[in-house]
Amino acid sequence: MKKGFYWIMAAQFFSSLADNALLIASIALLLQLQAPGWMTPLLKFFFTVSYVVLAPFVGAFADSMMKGRVMFITNLVKVVGLMLMLASVHPLLAYGVVGLGAAAYSPAKYGILTELLPPQQLVAANGWIEGTTVGSIILGTVFGGFLVSQMASRYLLGLPGLAHLGINTAAEAALGVIVFVYIIAALCNLKIPDTGARYPHQTANPAKQLVEFIHCTKVLWTDKLGQISMAVTTLFWGAGATLQFIVIKWAEYALGLDLSKAATLQATVAFGVAAGAMLAATRVPLKRSLTVLPMGMGMGILCMVLSLYSRSLVPDLQISIGNLHLPLYLVLAGMFMIAIGAMAGYFVVPMNALLQHRGYVLLSAGHSIAVQNFNENVSVLVMLSVYALLIKLNLHIQWIIGLFGVFVVGTMWLVMQWNKRNMRERDWTQIIGEPRHESAH
Repeated sequence: MKKGFYWIMAAQFFSSLADNALLIASIALLLQLQAPGWMTPLLKFFFTVSYVVLAPFVGAFADSMMKGRVMFITNLVKVVGLMLMLASVHPLLAYGVVGLGAAAYSPAKYGILTELLPPQQLVAANGWIEGTTVGSIILGTVFGGFLVSQMASRYLLGLPGLAHLGINTAAEAALGVIVFVYIIAALCNLKIPDTGARYPHQTANPAKQLVEFIHCTKVLWTDKLGQISMAVTTLFWGAGATLQFIVIKWAEYALGLDLSKAATLQATVAFGVAAGAMLAATRVPLKRSLTVLPMGMGMGILCMVLSLYSRSLVPDLQISIGNLHLPLYLVLAGMFMIAIGAMAGYFVVPMNALLQHRGYVLLSAGHSIAVQNFNENVSVLVMLSVYALLIKLNLHIQWIIGLFGVFVVGTMWLVMQWNKRNMRERDWTQIIGEPRHESAH
């Protein structure tokens, strides 16, 4: 890999670390405000709205200047959103501002991979990026849970001068720490090199940008390979965002865990995704990317099994791992989470790589990722809205998990049938092609 790739990974690690720690701190802030339970998944909803609303415009923005500079600017926007939260702006609105930065950050983060690296390295690069991202999700989730714990909050709130800054609670102290992580990410962005990729002049006319975005969306959805990879990644990100909140709710009901401990359990899903992503990066070349589709059905089946699991079904035993002693019910729950994550990581990394390459060949780096983000985040909004509605209707969490698993299995089966039909109509040698614009390769 080129040297610039490692700066991309470092920037992505710290930015994602802060994003995930911020989610836990924001949940703690809602609990502090005694907000109703259905409002918690709306945090992600407000965060994601920006991806959908700004999708026609962020691709052009990402292609208008060096990607490292775009990532630097957008990380600063995230800092502004966090500062608004500290200034007592409602967590949902402030988290939405953070989403503005994230929406503009994403096309640059993924688009630069296709500029910097040749097609044959894209699956491996995506494996490393997903592994790094998921590692940051694990650490960020655990870090966020630690920051809102009693031990950390006592220490942070005991630091001199915080009261003068208006920081008086555990959630606010956690937010103060997370600001510095975003700043580290922004500094890493400044080290990302210019790839040399140049695109045609990007129009500043919103109407023309919208028309171009609609055209780009049509191009990817009518491409035989693009439509399958788009469908899979759209399902994955919607399901993954919902699963974040399902795990926290399920851990509270089935295992009796508080937010801090549930966040740690949530991180085991991310650990599994990292393992699956790295395995896919070493075993699945781009031309065999569609062979991983059955893993999506496996993930759904495991979610259905998980709906039947609870602490009361497991003997009250302790498992010793070195000097660590954990109850058996928690170890088994962690194994479930890791397995679900591993299957998800193994099938989404090749799909991401295939979609990125098809988008790069047919469109441009920034525009293709913007289309991908739009579709994936519409899925996130819809699935989170359904989940929030089910919580508001007081549907039992075990029923919610079961329905979630049935939905994933059913949609993945439909995608696999769709792909079988496409495979009869398309030559696999067409996966690799030349982009329609000047690039650095």
